[in-house]
This record gives sequence, structure tokens and C-alpha cells, in this order.
Amino acid sequence: MNENKIYIGNLPYSVEEDDLENEFSEFGEITEIKLIKDPGTGRSKGFAFVTFATSDAMNASLVKNGKEVSGRNIKVNKAEDKNSRRDNRGGGGGPKHRNRRF
Repeated sequence: MNENKIYIGNLPYSVEEDDLENEFSEFGEITEIKLIKDPGTGRSKGFAFVTFATSDAMNASLVKNGKEVSGRNIKVNKAEDKNSRRDNRGGGGGPKHRNRRF
């Protein structure tokens, strides 16, 4: 995963990639914006990822956490690698009724 990527959550569904570029380009060069959309409807799911050219720009952008964008307080965090999130969830999944008799 790119070390200069942030996660932006709680976005209004009306926000587009251009809006994110306008909101975050003040911190530095943006190399990628990925607004996550529902494949069936094309509607935003309310979160996105923005990748910056430098770690300084990425770190500076974290000040947006909790700030209002189009009427909603957004969440901004450094993006985590999908695999590391899974590793930290713990185990023990599976059916809870494994030893139950029916």
C-alpha cells in the first residue's frame, strides 16, 4: 500500500472527485483520488481514498479530520493496508452453534 494515502469517511453522497481535489490539494500534489461508488447505482458510498505525492502532504492533510465538508464532519485518517486490518481482528469465527444439537 502507498504510504501517502488517506482514508476519508462520512462524506456527503453528493461529493465528487473534483470536490475532494479542491478540498485537499492545498496540502500538496495529489497523485490519485478514488471515490468509492456502488457498482449497481453509481452512487457514492460516502468514503474515498486520496494519495499524495509526499508523506509531508499526507500528514498535513490529517488536520481535516472532524472538519465540516458540505454539511458533514468528515473523518480523515492515514489509510491502513487491507491485510493488516484483517490480521488484527482476531480469530474464532465460524458458527456459534457448532456443538448445539437440533
